[in-house]
Amino acid sequence: MAGRSPYQRKPVTWNPVTGCTPVSPGCANCYARRIARRLAREGQARYERGFHVTLHPRVLQQPLGWRVPRSVFVCSMGDLFHEDVPQEYLSRVFSVMSRAPSHHFLVLTKRAERLAECAPMLPSAGERWPANVWAGVSVESADQAWRIDCLRRVPSAVRMVNFEPLLGPVSDVDLTGVNWCAVSGETGPGARPMRVEWVRGIRDRCVREGVPFTFHRWGDGGGPCTGRKLDGRIWNQRPEPTCQEQLSLFPV
Repeated sequence: MAGRSPYQRKPVTWNPVTGCTPVSPGCANCYARRIARRLAREGQARYERGFHVTLHPRVLQQPLGWRVPRSVFVCSMGDLFHEDVPQEYLSRVFSVMSRAPSHHFLVLTKRAERLAECAPMLPSAGERWPANVWAGVSVESADQAWRIDCLRRVPSAVRMVNFEPLLGPVSDVDLTGVNWCAVSGETGPGARPMRVEWVRGIRDRCVREGVPFTFHRWGDGGGPCTGRKLDGRIWNQRPEPTCQEQLSLFPV
């Protein structure tokens, strides 16, 4: 089972941190904030503080109890690299992930600077980034493309750029060192539209540079397109995992 591709594994979420604060235009209609507030109204104990940043040490060991290999989206209900998450707690999260090599973990953040700054201090071994932990940053428009520069400093086996929600053109973005790109429109109340040419621009650049491209959905912002198809087809490309390879935190 451990040898299966991460895309054949049961997908789950793991939230050792919940809550966040807005940091860029993509946060305006945050799905996690809506869900957290609803759960708070329903009396869910873990969300009694709503969407305030909250640490959940009780769930830290959860992945170690999963016997079937899984693909894990880390902190779907917050940002692991929020400035209110202590470095010591980040290290504890990474220690758990490094001790669960049969699972693949995807960590997405809008706080790319802190991701890059903390990277050398995170792995419990002190010198290697866990090969089963994939790092990603969210980029909504060209104004946030600098986050990719930070991502390049992270020695992750797979570096992902998540253009979600895509709010503007970024077709001239530098994808050097990027292993995977995904695009999605905004969903939920007040969703802003995503233009076809913006998506094509990213898709075409990925094709030219050989970067796997995934298109999730057009979103709820209206416009001529719906569903998952782009130019008549489903784009669901994924990177080849390199998780047997331990990457040095300090490459020459």
